[in-house]
Amino acid sequence: MTEGRSCPLAYRYQADHLCAEPIPVSEDVVYVIGGLYGNPHALTEIERMARSEERVGRRVRLVFNGDFNWFNASDELFQDINRRVLRHTVSLGNVEFELANPSAEAGCGCAYPEFVDQGVVERSNRIMTRLQAIAARYPELQDQLSRQPRHLCLMFGGLKILIVHGDPDSLAGWGLAHEAFSAGNDSAVQAWLQATDADVIACTHTCLPVLWSGRGGERARTVVNNGSAGMGNLRADTRGLITRISTGAPADNAVVGHDQGSIEVSLVPVAFDVKAWLPQFDTLWPAGSDAAQSYRSRIVQGTSLAPEQVVFHSVV
Repeated sequence: MTEGRSCPLAYRYQADHLCAEPIPVSEDVVYVIGGLYGNPHALTEIERMARSEERVGRRVRLVFNGDFNWFNASDELFQDINRRVLRHTVSLGNVEFELANPSAEAGCGCAYPEFVDQGVVERSNRIMTRLQAIAARYPELQDQLSRQPRHLCLMFGGLKILIVHGDPDSLAGWGLAHEAFSAGNDSAVQAWLQATDADVIACTHTCLPVLWSGRGGERARTVVNNGSAGMGNLRADTRGLITRISTGAPADNAVVGHDQGSIEVSLVPVAFDVKAWLPQFDTLWPAGSDAAQSYRSRIVQGTSLAPEQVVFHSVV
């Protein structure tokens, strides 16, 4: 097993079991928040967004589907992020799994594919080691994390919303990555939709956003990957993205969206205060540090993606 490239068997699950017992949701809007990456300013903005919806009569459920820890490498920030997030509905990412259940052979638990540079892998392993040392000082938070599920299935608007971190086979799977859709993974997506019986699969983990729409059997289906809530996802855009699923009014500021009958699925921006976050990040991760080398340029500049490059449609 190569640290950071492969993962323990505990990361695996069976796709046909994931939506066996969906949890009813009574709220009007669900935010699926993946990849917060320990950014407290993004969390504050997401909380503000939810309050704004509630002021106009829309009840909002916040669902964090993993990797809400990463850059929060200080005692104060580690406690703050976890205590705020754990008030809500939570499922684990590989980061939280390794913080709660450290396994030496997993490294960061990212399961990076071959196209990811080895330097990125090694830096992520060292980031995890640093964060694990902090987490070990807070066993009560480790215990809370250890009791969270690896996936969730919600019944919302009469539809099954499957929430995973990676893909329907693994906590750290890359089968729903932007790169996988670009390479043409329709057959795998259709197989997962059939196996899970989900109407929507919402994921994160792989850092770049996706909104795929198609059909599975006689039903319209959607796959959505929010990329990262805590750092930029698009070209020259420092805003994070979250997945918004609603039964009422669609988002008026969606980057991309898809109407699926009784629900609207969209990617909406998280316009956090990057000028406040960057000095805090630089203090924790100064120039030359692992996180600075891997992520600072993205925090400052976003990615190379235009919004239209996020959207995919089934070719089947």
